[in-house]
Amino acid sequence: MKRIKPFYIQNRFFYACIGLMILFVLSFVFPRLFNIVKLLLLLLATLTILDTIILFAAKRGVVGKRLLPEKFSNGDQNPIHLEISNYYTFNVNVTIIDEIPEQFQVRDFSILRKLDASSTSQMAYELRPVERGEYHFGKLNIYVTSVFGFVARRFTTDQNAMIPTYPSFMQLRKYGLMAISNNLHQYGIKKIRKIGHTMEFEQIKEYVLGDDLRTINWKATAKRNQLMVNQFQDEKSQPIYSVIDKGRAMKMPFDGLTLVDYAINAALVISNVALKKQDKAGILGFSKKVENIVVAERRTSQMNLILETLYNVKTDFYETDFSRLYADVKRHIKQRSLMLLYTNFETLDGLHRQIPYLKGIAKNHLLVVIFFKNTELNTLISGKAETVQQAYDKVIAEKFAYEKRLIVSELQKYGIQSILTTPQDLTLDTINKYLEIKARGLI
Repeated sequence: MKRIKPFYIQNRFFYACIGLMILFVLSFVFPRLFNIVKLLLLLLATLTILDTIILFAAKRGVVGKRLLPEKFSNGDQNPIHLEISNYYTFNVNVTIIDEIPEQFQVRDFSILRKLDASSTSQMAYELRPVERGEYHFGKLNIYVTSVFGFVARRFTTDQNAMIPTYPSFMQLRKYGLMAISNNLHQYGIKKIRKIGHTMEFEQIKEYVLGDDLRTINWKATAKRNQLMVNQFQDEKSQPIYSVIDKGRAMKMPFDGLTLVDYAINAALVISNVALKKQDKAGILGFSKKVENIVVAERRTSQMNLILETLYNVKTDFYETDFSRLYADVKRHIKQRSLMLLYTNFETLDGLHRQIPYLKGIAKNHLLVVIFFKNTELNTLISGKAETVQQAYDKVIAEKFAYEKRLIVSELQKYGIQSILTTPQDLTLDTINKYLEIKARGLI
């Protein structure tokens, strides 16, 4: 039974049988053809038996190995490497079918390759997860055929594995390196001119040509009998909180990911950039209640703590309770902080219901409300209306887009800063706003 299980008859064998059947039928019309067809039938049987013998004679024919990363990066292309070793003394054709996790819903995955005799080949494919959680791989199946191609032998690697999918740490690495090298203006991030200087004193040093004359320290100048100036540095250790709305408004999908997953990826990156800039980073998640809390700190284990907390964010998609957020922030966060609130408002009425709570938070903290453009409306707005229904749809789409811009104006009226962005530009726009606030010395 063990010998039968990996044995598979290929389509080529059935095609040959169909061809012989047609020839047998024709042999009734052309009797001389009958003997030729019998010889062809004998040849097919011989080749099939020979094909089976050469494939199944070797105990160790083809061995496959799947090389997986420790974790997947959500929303990014993650490489999966395969290592296939051919121990046959002749060239073979292989069809590789990997049992991919069910979250991808891939039903037609296969890789076709030709392997040289006694060789090892490397190959890879990519997977893009769009939700956090555990992804379970099944078996790695390899179907081997010889040059005849009438039968196939299956080799199975019981390499069951579980890979967790974390928020996008690939973005984290990219922007983290740019933050260290002060090259954040690359990849579309604006380079913002500093306005004035901060008042956090660092040291007194000798005056050199080009120093600001307004920073001359006259007492130190009198003591040293030479010009001395005060040197200031950027204010550091300022709390930066990423506040993520997990409610119903963040359920809208874009390119496979929900808005809340885009917010989680952006929160991870901005936390890392803030820590590289010597600030404190923390996160909050809220829906019906405030949870997933990481207090803003600057320590070596902070990023690991934030990453694990964001990985475990459970999105219930209830109606968001901003009053609970306001109460918890007022009770627990006493130091003035930069609050980056990731949420979504579709209508001006929806904003007006939450304005009292946003104003309350903005009294004690620098609040930046980050919400999303509905990119699906762009197709309707840019398209040409040819029917009455299309004209109606276009007017409604323009109304919704205009209402988004009204929300920005309404927030500005109450002194609340905002970012209206597309999901794919969320991380860049958030970093730009953070750098702008730091440059202007608003916190």
